[in-house]
Amino acid sequence: MRLAPSARRAAAFALVIAAAAAQASPWFDAGSRPGPLAREAATLLAAAPEHGLVAEDYHAAALVQALDAAARAPSPELATRLEAELDVTMRRYLADLHRGRLDPRVLYPTLTLPERQPFDARAALDAGLAAGSLALAVRRAEPVLPQYGELRQALARYRTLEHDPAWAAPLPPLPSVGRTRKLEPGAAWPGLPALAARLVALGDLPAGTHAGAVYAEPLAGGVRRFQERHGVSADGVIGAATFSRLEIKPAARAEQLALALERLRWTPLLESPRMVVVNIPEFVLRAYEVQDGRIAIVQRMRVVVGQALDKRTPLIDAELRAVEFSPYWNVPPSIVRSETLPKLRRDPGYLEREGFEFVAADGSVHTGASAEALDALAAGRWRIRQRPGPRNALGDIKFVFPNAEQIYLHHTPSTGLFARDRRDFSHGCVRVEDPLSLAMFVLQDMPDWPEARIREAMDAGESRTLRLTTPVRVLIAYGTALVKDGRVFFFDDIYRQDPRLQAALRERAAPARAD
Repeated sequence: MRLAPSARRAAAFALVIAAAAAQASPWFDAGSRPGPLAREAATLLAAAPEHGLVAEDYHAAALVQALDAAARAPSPELATRLEAELDVTMRRYLADLHRGRLDPRVLYPTLTLPERQPFDARAALDAGLAAGSLALAVRRAEPVLPQYGELRQALARYRTLEHDPAWAAPLPPLPSVGRTRKLEPGAAWPGLPALAARLVALGDLPAGTHAGAVYAEPLAGGVRRFQERHGVSADGVIGAATFSRLEIKPAARAEQLALALERLRWTPLLESPRMVVVNIPEFVLRAYEVQDGRIAIVQRMRVVVGQALDKRTPLIDAELRAVEFSPYWNVPPSIVRSETLPKLRRDPGYLEREGFEFVAADGSVHTGASAEALDALAAGRWRIRQRPGPRNALGDIKFVFPNAEQIYLHHTPSTGLFARDRRDFSHGCVRVEDPLSLAMFVLQDMPDWPEARIREAMDAGESRTLRLTTPVRVLIAYGTALVKDGRVFFFDDIYRQDPRLQAALRERAAPARAD
């Protein structure tokens, strides 16, 4: 049956519209076959593990198969479905790449995060499509931090080691030395060849280094470098702590690096001109400035954090607004109940010896540890505080950043703890090793507070609060892997947060593919 002229014109017009629509698609050609950008998208999604992401979250393998099917048997219907899927999946991938797969508040409900610069995955994808390169969209999405690229390189390296024969069998037991097992220089041990192979693979020894008949240099030097990167005293002696870390396989370290990338995507490190960052597992504080879009570390110091068992330091993102010189320590009720009150009942002289005093509800101060005072303290009618002085638990300065957990940074009279490798000894607040340097950093835009005046206020023994002209952002973060000066460092997961994050990421359901 022949169509009427008007019907033929309508059919021809429909074909022209369909062809124009097909040609306008950035993903498929006029014949409904996948174009270069569709193939590039599939390649990028399959390579998501290079960023510590999971290719299955984006149905990468299934998408490759569908594109192959579309190339063999093209159809407008299949092209339309795959075009929608490519669009949705690439936007989700770019958003994950920029902000992380998980909102950290899923794990840390009390974490208060300030507003970040918005990221428009749609605009990033459109820019890449217009430029004919989705790699451009990826570059716009990934964090603009040198640490991010360094962690990616480290992740790739550790994944190449996952099947390295150096880890094919466990190391033999260490030699017995008295009641312990350890390997000291000069001792023989059948595990020396495997040890040398592992240290070479990890980059702690030069390629081609071989083990001798006994444990000696250069092998001991490689062990010291390994110990330094894994939070163990770098003495070259292999004891239980070093041995256990040598046995951790590269696949487990690769997972740590992937988690470090996820946490870095949460962290808006370039969105404040100055910042103080504490990494809990590393026991280190860094103060930095952003200069020309790059991070410049100004201060680095050791810290003491909350005890892992029951007094953990929480994750916090807040503004440091004030400094208290020669502060009082207002003892928290939990410490009063568990520690201070029992000590005072056993030894009333503890009050004066440690510089404590009671404060009644009307603000009056009392210095005698009478039975009535202790009862009032136990009932919560009175509180107790420690006067400024050499025994004050906060030392001679306190850095205040208001937060729901009542956590702050402060100095301490117990400075010997900073020499320990593991430094989780506090009740939750963070003790800083060099408070003077930190004070100079946070007060640097207040020229009437030079170093000499800061020292004087710290030594005055009289409490004084100074408000900052410009607040400084404080971030208490948690990361068990870091690249420093081109070397990969791993830290003990003292609060067992890595398994929590892994479980939460596994539970994150990937959306169904478009039909």
